[in-house]
Amino acid sequence: MSSAQRSDLAERFDFLKEVPLFAPVKDGVLAYLAEDFRERTYRKGETFFHQGDHNRELYIIKKGKVRIYHLSPNGNETTIAVLTSRQLIGEFAVIDGRPRSATAKAITPCTVLEMREEVCLAHLETIPGLALAMCKQLVNKARWTSMYAETIAQFDAGSRLLHFLLAYNEEFGREEEAGKRYVLELGLNQGDLATLVGARRGWVNHILQQWRNRGLIEFNSGVITILDLPRVQQEHDSRIEAGSHGI
Repeated sequence: MSSAQRSDLAERFDFLKEVPLFAPVKDGVLAYLAEDFRERTYRKGETFFHQGDHNRELYIIKKGKVRIYHLSPNGNETTIAVLTSRQLIGEFAVIDGRPRSATAKAITPCTVLEMREEVCLAHLETIPGLALAMCKQLVNKARWTSMYAETIAQFDAGSRLLHFLLAYNEEFGREEEAGKRYVLELGLNQGDLATLVGARRGWVNHILQQWRNRGLIEFNSGVITILDLPRVQQEHDSRIEAGSHGI
């Protein structure tokens, strides 16, 4: 092994130590496991896999963001989630062996680590604690899906958009002014935001302009700035309360 290869492997090992899936894996085992990943890059807009595909690789995002969306029979997209560094892509197909349930597309330039299905399954069967850690990752995604379904079913479009923006801000928003101003680089355009909340692009443009004029939220080329977090939370809560009274 060349010095460059050893350096790449050491860097990969350091990254994998920060991935929640591998928290229970001992360093010696993780160093061995790291050799079974290969690094790949994807351009912005490039697709990892399409809904219905039969490929079953596991991906771990090293850098960048990926949009997961479902395509309806009439061709409409529904954005399910935005995933970022240290999160998994494609584990469902690895576990159950079925075709891909959604499409995964890079919304920024991405670097990922990729592992073949049979290798991943072998590690899940032999490495202590890894299968349980994978179960926890699946449960986290199930909880997100449950929250997503409840939000879509019970809230109006404005409430849904605020709900998701606040959830993503908690997950990977960047603080600019403590307790007030946060930057959320989702990489989604207004059309993508519309597919996230089941609304038209024109409506998303209209509501974002309203919120900007009120000093709540600013949108610029995929970057969302929460200008006043307490007021955004208050707007969210008042919309939810008004909706419940309507019901």
